[in-house]
Amino acid sequence: MDEVGSEDCFGRTIWALGYLLGNAPNDAYYQTGKLIFFDAAPNFEKLKSIRSIANMMIGISYYLRSNPSDDGMTERLRNFALGLIKNYEDNKTHDWKWFEPLLAYDNGILPLALLHAAQILNDDKITEVAMSTMNFLTNVTLKDGYLSIVGNKEWYKKDGERSMFAQQPIDAMAMVLMYHQAFHLTKDKEYLNKLYTSFMWFLGENDLRMSLYDFETKGCCDGFENYGVNRNQGAESSLAY
Repeated sequence: MDEVGSEDCFGRTIWALGYLLGNAPNDAYYQTGKLIFFDAAPNFEKLKSIRSIANMMIGISYYLRSNPSDDGMTERLRNFALGLIKNYEDNKTHDWKWFEPLLAYDNGILPLALLHAAQILNDDKITEVAMSTMNFLTNVTLKDGYLSIVGNKEWYKKDGERSMFAQQPIDAMAMVLMYHQAFHLTKDKEYLNKLYTSFMWFLGENDLRMSLYDFETKGCCDGFENYGVNRNQGAESSLAY
């Protein structure tokens, strides 16, 4: 709908196209998806937002699973992964192992992108940073047996107070996908337990002990505010569920 789409929108579109190319149900879909994917490819390096880059990296990883001989795209994936690692090196301290000086929104997408890249590239450094940042995010958000997402009201600045409210479904989705990919990479079943715990956030295992999924409408509420559940059921929230 926008005259100029957002970087996040671009990244997610590449994710969708890459997934299609890795899992095409027929050749017609594959060929159409490939045209759009490579039409967009000259713009990959223009992205600045690390979340949009992460979304795009996931799409490239799916594409490379069915096209492993594309050395040029493999090299681009490596460069994007090294860019995320540079962000990590610039911001990490002994008690803050993250890509930025704050935890904002859709956090799990960043380790998730590196976990995908690690599976394709078999690079120890990429795997190490993926696991380190995933474990840091786990320590912040998975405690007392349920997922407590960093709220979007204030976000969580390093050495500051973490925000409880404006928790959003897209964050729970990213955590589920992150643990799913960690299991694929390590075969450690503990990640399946964490995946399940993260998914149950939607169904009441959360700070407010309230379900966001609506079994009548089949939609998902938009998140938690200080007054309770935000009853709007937006497309992003329902797709996240």
